[in-house]
Amino acid sequence: MKQMTQRELAMLAGAGSAALLAAALTFQALGYAPCELCLLQRWPHVVAALSGLAIAVVGWRRSLVALGLLAALAAFGLASYHAGVELKLWAGPQHCSGGVSGLANMSTQDLVTALQAAPVVRCDQIAWSLFGISMAGWNAICSAMLAGIWAACLRRRNRVGGLA
Repeated sequence: MKQMTQRELAMLAGAGSAALLAAALTFQALGYAPCELCLLQRWPHVVAALSGLAIAVVGWRRSLVALGLLAALAAFGLASYHAGVELKLWAGPQHCSGGVSGLANMSTQDLVTALQAAPVVRCDQIAWSLFGISMAGWNAICSAMLAGIWAACLRRRNRVGGLA
């Protein structure tokens, strides 16, 4: 079996991020509204997918591979944080985890205004899971694997001698 080239590895990693974005949009189309942390997790995948696309167009570039790796690591970090919020391992952002600060000092009108402005989708609630792993958890797992592919692409290129 032929070993994948560095360019093919980078394109695979970029396509993986594009596939995760497509999956997120599909879930959203099916009625699973994203919370603020879900939306935030998408941006690193956009960067990684665009890095893979750029490599497909212009060829292997160390800077593009490094950008893809950093984006995948950022996606992993954000998804891990979100999964921890869902599992109640740590507190999430106050505004999307159901907390209302200063409740005792609020007037009735201020409370009504705060409740009306609150997001409908909470960051600390699991909307969907498979095998006991939430979407954020699966994103963390997939993002870690994609970061591994980006890293392998960078490492393998270093051994070949830094050809551009």
